Amino acid sequence: MTLLTTYRPHISIAILVILYSVGLVGLGTASRAWFLAATPLTLVISASLLVWNHRDWNLAAICVMAACILMGFLVEVLGVKTGVIFGTYAYGQTLGLKLWDVPVVIGLNWLLLVYATGTLAARLRVPKLAQAGLAALAMTVLDILIEPVAMRLDFWQWQGDNVPLLNYFGWLGVSFILQSLFQFLRFQKGNSVAGVVLGLQFVFFGILNLMH
Repeated sequence: MTLLTTYRPHISIAILVILYSVGLVGLGTASRAWFLAATPLTLVISASLLVWNHRDWNLAAICVMAACILMGFLVEVLGVKTGVIFGTYAYGQTLGLKLWDVPVVIGLNWLLLVYATGTLAARLRVPKLAQAGLAALAMTVLDILIEPVAMRLDFWQWQGDNVPLLNYFGWLGVSFILQSLFQFLRFQKGNSVAGVVLGLQFVFFGILNLMH
């Protein structure tokens, strides 16, 4: 076992804490535009570090991760094109390169959130369906924090500048479907970085809400 493998969680956590701390400070400076432009890279690094610390690379785990990325992206495409799932919204420029009017990194965001909340929920001694429901609820609560910040930072914009209630029901529903896959398919769900990633997301967007 190499030192890199031994200290993998510690290295990952240090990088994540530095990354989010620098981003939080940077968004309050005159260089805000530069830090906003780095948002897609931050998302890629966060998801990569989370996956790097995954322990059980069996077919089920690979299928779940692929489903989160693919289904997450496609549901956003359907949402943007039809307005049926979440309401009428459009992505801005902050999240980078788009395909079918949806940022290509958005699938990674779904993976990151499903994996982080799902891993924590899997520790609870409740039925798997309840684990999926609680994890989906945690994702929805986080979305409530993200929405006001997202509009101000041009992640996306809602028609009329109001977040429709449909968005939260849609988010809860899609999250529950992906969380059900995560919980019911058999693979080891222990990941020491998952809690840190989720905690940083809550702290990051919570502070940004207070700053603006």
